[in-house]
Amino acid sequence: AAPIDEAAIESLFADRIETGAHVAFDPATGGVRTTHGRHLGAIRLSGGQDSRADPRAVAAALVEGVRAHGLHLLPWSDAALSLRKRVAFAAQAHDPSLPDLSDTALLASLDDWLPGLVDGKRRLGDVDPGALGGMLDARLGWEGRKAVDRLAPHAFTTPAGSHHAIDYEAEAGPTVTARPQAFFGLAEHPAIAGGRIPLVLSLTSPAGHPIQTTRDLPGFWKGSWAAVAREMRGRYPRHPWPDDPAAADPTLR
Repeated sequence: AAPIDEAAIESLFADRIETGAHVAFDPATGGVRTTHGRHLGAIRLSGGQDSRADPRAVAAALVEGVRAHGLHLLPWSDAALSLRKRVAFAAQAHDPSLPDLSDTALLASLDDWLPGLVDGKRRLGDVDPGALGGMLDARLGWEGRKAVDRLAPHAFTTPAGSHHAIDYEAEAGPTVTARPQAFFGLAEHPAIAGGRIPLVLSLTSPAGHPIQTTRDLPGFWKGSWAAVAREMRGRYPRHPWPDDPAAADPTLR
């Protein structure tokens, strides 16, 4: 490297030095840095922070920041992330006509939906999560949302009345985790996607430790349940472990 002073810069690069506002996206903060002064490319020669930068330039920088660094920089709510997973599952398992809400599809249409959400904002974190969810609903439409709720519900309601979120990214397939007592009295295995895909039931002890994973609840009741119940009675005597769970009343106690 060799030292270069300001006079040499002015002499060598005079035709490339620009004066004006400079807006740059910072992926570390999800915001923009706005400066005003003289610049040689990305190098600021003089000037300082500019709090009065053109809002349109700031919005454009935010959009380009998402395009370059990914949708994960946006403040998606848990409900919105869950919806995107459910749509992907429903489309793959049953209805390929559903709108594509994958990263690839949303990035390809970024200019259609993101500029309005970042208008007047200086950070991606300032985007309203509810507005992001509304965008997804708008792309799905009323009929699409009904189809997703039917084919890939957000949660499963047990015979005991408890609601448990379905994990659509579980390695074994869509999975519900709950205690076996909540499923007492259930003689048919629960399924989604129009009854074609059985839920994976991850059954846990009262302490939350896994004791069985099954895609065939009636078979479990008739088979290995006896050995599981025998062990659990000794460890958790205050909880019910009936010999015939398919005929027992479900309970949350």
